[in-house]
Amino acid sequence: MNAETLGNLLAPLNAALNLTSTLFLVAGYLFIRKRDIARHRRFMLGAVAASGLFLVFYLLRFSLTGTHVFAGEGMARVAYLSILFSHMVLAVIIVPLVLRLLFLAWKARFQSHARLARWTFPVWLYVSVTGLVVYVLLYHVYGYV
Repeated sequence: MNAETLGNLLAPLNAALNLTSTLFLVAGYLFIRKRDIARHRRFMLGAVAASGLFLVFYLLRFSLTGTHVFAGEGMARVAYLSILFSHMVLAVIIVPLVLRLLFLAWKARFQSHARLARWTFPVWLYVSVTGLVVYVLLYHVYGYV
């Protein structure tokens, strides 16, 4: 199996990890709204694990295949690049925020954790969902060159 083949096998795995993270984030949010802290913790740790695995496999895929050229043109290209750019910028920003949330929860500083989570959750959810959108557009709607 060559690097390109392996890289292309990792792409759907990464999409599945993004979907898993998205579902765990939503479930974790719903559980904290119900004050079910134990389930909230489990699902949010699951989201962290899925996102962490995504990052490892994404970096591996990128090292094997590099970037892909989006085949769409015109407004489709503008929309794709806008989504991709916002996704990439926020993906970089979200890592230290999530690490800070984990630290605050570990230290039982729940008021600070809740204040930061109000901002972090929607950004993290956006990054997870737009990761799926980028995958679908790149690999399924337009293909890549």
